[in-house]
Amino acid sequence: MKISRFMRFIGGRDLFYGLILLLLIGITIFIYAKVSFIFNPIVTILSTVVPPVILAFIAFYLLNPIVNLLERVHINRIWGILIIILGISGLLTGLILLTAPAIESQVKDLAERFPTYLQQMGQGIENWIQSSFLAPYYEQGYAWFTSNLSDVTSRITEYLGGAVEGVQNVASAITSVVVAIITFPFILFFMLKDGDRFKRFCLKLLPPKYRGEANQILHNMDVQVGSYIQGQIIVASCIGVLLYIGYLIIGLDYAITLAIIAAVTSVVPYLGPMIAITPAIIIAIVASPVMLLKLGIVWAAVQFLEGNFVSPNVMGKTMQVHPLTIIIVLLVAGNLFGVVGVILGIPGYAILKVIVVFMFEKFKDRYNRFYGEDYGAYEEK
Repeated sequence: MKISRFMRFIGGRDLFYGLILLLLIGITIFIYAKVSFIFNPIVTILSTVVPPVILAFIAFYLLNPIVNLLERVHINRIWGILIIILGISGLLTGLILLTAPAIESQVKDLAERFPTYLQQMGQGIENWIQSSFLAPYYEQGYAWFTSNLSDVTSRITEYLGGAVEGVQNVASAITSVVVAIITFPFILFFMLKDGDRFKRFCLKLLPPKYRGEANQILHNMDVQVGSYIQGQIIVASCIGVLLYIGYLIIGLDYAITLAIIAAVTSVVPYLGPMIAITPAIIIAIVASPVMLLKLGIVWAAVQFLEGNFVSPNVMGKTMQVHPLTIIIVLLVAGNLFGVVGVILGIPGYAILKVIVVFMFEKFKDRYNRFYGEDYGAYEEK
């Protein structure tokens, strides 16, 4: 039987084999959903292994260029890795020892006084509302709040499953964090030492016909994810330093703590800075309107420097993503995977984008081969 050009274009007989494969995959997923409890040990193992591996990957992209540089100046790779890990560990230990007392006192004081700050800010907003045109609606809003959210504490307790289970969850989370911090340096060491060897091993598992394309995909993923992680951490660190200097200049309380919060949250693009400025705004509002104005000037100056000098030079043009796309990715990833999704959403999008772009290039080549002469070919890059 003669196969039409369109059927050959979409795959011919291979299409039917592909549909059968998808059907088998669907049946497998259905069966897995029915007997998922069998795989609980695997889930436990993955939940234990994944956090240190993610930390090691982030550190790998930060340190691998330095290790490569040391290797180019004839320093043995293993010695270079050990020098970098020990040097960074010593530097971090020194910074922690120097700054820990100040940070600890600020965090304790802020934790004790923050409810008071919220109460004072709420009282100020209430006084302003009652003296403004919104006064008639205040009582209605307050009544709705008390009727709908008065039992929020009991709801939270019920959601957490009681105090004992909540403490167990916190203890489990702390244990996981400690295990991840202890184990990830060892994973990082072997990633830095044998990363290229592992990549070559994985490529050799593929048929020779596909190794070149697979290597190109992995290279593009490496460039995209590596540049994003390196750039985002450098930008976040610069924001933290600039804000710390600005907070010191204007005399804002808890300068170093607020700057660290800003640096950590700024790792998440667009949404992070909005989260970072919130505690500083609350403290500035309670302090005085003048302090709030000073905070606005500092924040605007830092955002100007970051947007016009830091990000363009650090991030470059290796990852062209529209801001609206970033926001949508963060919202979807956060809704699906929580905090982990917010942090890893953009790198995951970068990996998916590389795969989609590769598949689209293959589609264009196939279209040009079957229809290009009759209807016009896709333009090459």
